[in-house]
Parts: sequence; C-alpha cells; structure tokens
Amino acid sequence: MTAPDTDLAAGLAAALDDVLDPVPAGRLAPVVDRLIRDYRSGTVPSSPILRTADDAAAYAAYRMPATYAAVVDVLERVAGRVDDPATQVDLGGGTGAAVWAAAQVWPSLRQATVLEAAAPARALGRRLAEAAPVPAVRAARWEAAVFGTGTTLPETDLVTACYLLGELPEPVREALTGAAARAARMVVVVEPGTPAGYARVLAARSQLLAAGMRIAAPCPHDGACPVTGDDWCHFAARVPRSSRHRALKAGTLGHEDEKFSYVVAVREHPDRAPGRIVRHPGSRKGLVTLRVCSADGGLRDTPVPRSRKELFRAARDAAWGDPWPPGETGPAPASPG
Repeated sequence: MTAPDTDLAAGLAAALDDVLDPVPAGRLAPVVDRLIRDYRSGTVPSSPILRTADDAAAYAAYRMPATYAAVVDVLERVAGRVDDPATQVDLGGGTGAAVWAAAQVWPSLRQATVLEAAAPARALGRRLAEAAPVPAVRAARWEAAVFGTGTTLPETDLVTACYLLGELPEPVREALTGAAARAARMVVVVEPGTPAGYARVLAARSQLLAAGMRIAAPCPHDGACPVTGDDWCHFAARVPRSSRHRALKAGTLGHEDEKFSYVVAVREHPDRAPGRIVRHPGSRKGLVTLRVCSADGGLRDTPVPRSRKELFRAARDAAWGDPWPPGETGPAPASPG
C-alpha cells in the first residue's frame, strides 16, 4: 500500500462547510433530533429515513464525520495485509462517507459506486463529492437502489455495508450479505458498537465464512468468536467536532468517540494480525494488562510487566483495536478441505 498524500478528512470537512454553511443550524437541529430517534429506535423503517433535502443535510452534518472516522479506522486495520482494491460498491452509502474513507486509505481506488435508496442523500453526496481532492471520489457514481431478497451486485474488489444492516429486514440482510460475498473479493461490514449491532456483525461474519471467505479483521482467526454472554466486541474512533456539530447535538466537548463493531472478510488468505486488543489496556505501576483475542480463538488477559522492557514500552503505547504482539503476523491459515 502506498501511503496517501492527501488528507481527505480535511477535504470532507471543507466540503461539508461549503454545502452546509448556508443552511441555518436552527432549521437542522430539530431534524437531527428526529433522525437520532429514528436511527436508535431499533425498528426497521418501511421507507427511507432521509426524505427531504434538510434530512440529508442534517444527516451529513451529524453522522458523516463519525461514519468516515469509523470506516477509516476499520480499513486501516487491514491496509497492507490484503490486496489494495481498485473498485468499490458501497451499499446504502447515504452521502458517501465510506467512499471518502476508502479513497483515504487506498490511493489505488479508481472507481466507486454508491447504491442508495434516498434521492436527497444521493443528491447531497454528489455535491460533496464534486469538491473532493481525489479523482476516485469526484468520479463516484450514485445509483438508486432498493435492496430486496433478489438483489444482485456487480463484481468488484470491495463491497462496503456501513450502518446499513440494522435498517433492513432479516431476510434482506441475509440476501444482501450473500450477494456481497459472491460479488466481491473483500467485504466490509460496520455496525453501531452496541449489542444489537454486534449481533448483526456476528451473523454477517458467519455467513461470509460459510460462503468461503476468510476473516481479515478484527478476528485473527476464522473460528467462533470468544466474546460471549453479556459482552460484545466493539471498538472506537475519535471524531473531532466542528462548531456546527457541537451546536446540532448540544455538545460542549471538541470531540466524541464513535463506537462500532465490524468485520472484514476476503477471498484470498489474509496476512492476519497475530492477535487483537479488544479492550482499553489496563495500566498500573510497572504493569500493563491487555485483553487479547488470539489466533487460536482464545480470549485472555495478557500481563506485560516492566521487566520485559521492549514489550512493556510497546504495551504502554498500544491502543484498543491494535494488533498484539507488535511486529508479528498471524499463522498462515490452513488450506480449505
């Protein structure tokens, strides 16, 4: 992977400012409140939630930076460990955050298609993309799509389905996940970092494995997930808040943490991390404790004492979601059959 030389986070922020600054925050604030209620209701909508231009603007203002940050975090976990994609199909992509994220992580991206049911979201997504500093986003195609059990997808390197599955009835979720597995050599599913979101990710993970794909992240294995009971596997990305974002959500801090669950599955053998830190590291004098999901499918608390000097320094710098131990790759996966 070639490191990107363009910061699309700044480009996205500037595009949002250009499009949203003329819209009074007072007009969008009640729309944001309604959208938050709708998305958190836990019910499957019978029609697109984004029905008007103000709906799309409010959504972009309060959700697009968080979705972008979460998807960048996810894609960076596999960048350099899987083949770089040149083409992307983004399912239910809203205003296009996942396309911006993929272009940020992979300069190899040349062609992207956003499939989205809501016409106002497509229109706003196109406007934002026109200001992108990279051709892949500017040239992205925006197509109307209503997903059903008979949906088929074009062949592509990458399919992204981010914060989508919870808006679909279960039969459609299953059909769409199956279609993604048939169409792509890499499938990325991101859902809210809640027990319900994690359950949807687990279901997609099982279906992608059954379709012959392998898990590239976060799991360092293809076995059963060891996070069970009242616990759930999720991660977090730090999202800077603009003044508009703070005003719309009545927030005072200059940032928020976007919590999410995810899975990345690929057709080829992934260069897996040896293990994954699945909780904030615990630290006390002379000892760092890491909860690590390991390549053997186990979940264990790993103490790293000061006496292990280099490893201790690495543990002090390690973060939730990072590979562990550093500088290693996981064992080669067994050949199927």
